[in-house]
Amino acid sequence: MATFADLPDSVLLEIFSYLQVRDRIRISRVCHHWKKLVDDRWLWRHVDLTLYTMRPKVMWHLLRRYMASRLHSLRMGGYLFSGSQAPQLSPALMRALGQKCPNLKRLCLHVANLSMVPITSLPCTLRTLELHSCEISMAWLHKEQDPTVLPLLECIVLDRVPAFRDEHLQGLTRFRALRSLVLGGTYRVTETGLDMGLQELNYLQRLEVLGCTLSADSTLLAISRHLRDVRKIRLTVRGLSAPGLSVLEGMPALESLCLLGPLVTPEMPSPQEILASCLTMPKLRVLELQGLGWEGQEAERILSKGLPHCMVIVRALPKESMDWWM
Repeated sequence: MATFADLPDSVLLEIFSYLQVRDRIRISRVCHHWKKLVDDRWLWRHVDLTLYTMRPKVMWHLLRRYMASRLHSLRMGGYLFSGSQAPQLSPALMRALGQKCPNLKRLCLHVANLSMVPITSLPCTLRTLELHSCEISMAWLHKEQDPTVLPLLECIVLDRVPAFRDEHLQGLTRFRALRSLVLGGTYRVTETGLDMGLQELNYLQRLEVLGCTLSADSTLLAISRHLRDVRKIRLTVRGLSAPGLSVLEGMPALESLCLLGPLVTPEMPSPQEILASCLTMPKLRVLELQGLGWEGQEAERILSKGLPHCMVIVRALPKESMDWWM
């Protein structure tokens, strides 16, 4: 019977990659061979630290000891709700990430207080920046900031960032490489602010507006006015009507449309009205409807039969993660 000792290093590395960071460090104490494998930079391409109460001292140790030029993506948690005496992410740590990890492309920050961390300290190599339940300063995304900051940034996710408002949305225009924007629960963004922001962000190819106070009709109207080349739209159906959906008719580049419930109102378009609008979108290949209660019903059959060139997905909303910070 084969044992771990019989497995090639490439297989062991693949197995170790599924372990949490703490467990990787623990198994490095098993033997010299495993210690050498844990030191392999390939194992540290994607690191998730959100499951731990990560003190800055420990983070500095990981940065110096393990994370290096192979690191591509990093997820970190903060101490936003731990009291004023709790340690916070620092500008020095962010700058060190950029210096130590020149190939870092994706940074996800969870429950972090970034009010004292200037955006200029973030690694300039980032292509994706995700902020989940984070606090940012008012100056973070203003237009007046240095336009050379994060020159490669292609995607930004703003999920439950309470300080984010209209002025920040317009400030995103300085990221000239930006192509994907996700707004989740950004309740300070107004309909007027969204319209003005998208007017300047007319090069976006993917937009998601989820759980915001904006109505779906007003969001789609702003998209139809300014994002004629958008390829993917994903939004909650709060305030969606058939006339509101019809403004997307003829969108020349739209490939994927996702509508999420569960706030279904009497004005919600019928399956036939959704079908009629989708038939006018020449490049539409994916239609996804989540949480509308239509799965397994006549609505699903109507859409699947009427859109043979599309992948039609009708399903319930996925369950919320028990880990609320994720």
